[in-house]
Amino acid sequence: MELTLAHGIVKAAALLGAGLCMGMGALGPGVGEGFVAGKACEGIARSPENASLITRTMLVGQAVSESTGIYSLVIALLLIFSS
Repeated sequence: MELTLAHGIVKAAALLGAGLCMGMGALGPGVGEGFVAGKACEGIARSPENASLITRTMLVGQAVSESTGIYSLVIALLLIFSS
């Protein structure tokens, strides 16, 4: 009985940790990507002739920022399926 109770507590803690990991891990990239997109729109409005360069740079920046969210997803999946 005690082994299953301990296993249940560990599983519950792992699921809680996975939820917190995704919550916190998605917060940073979401704010960062929104900020980058807003600044890119401002840049295009000020300099429309450089729209393609600004858009390309924005997409590269967002891809790098999104990698943090993907790392948190991997850690959350490890917590869910390893315990």
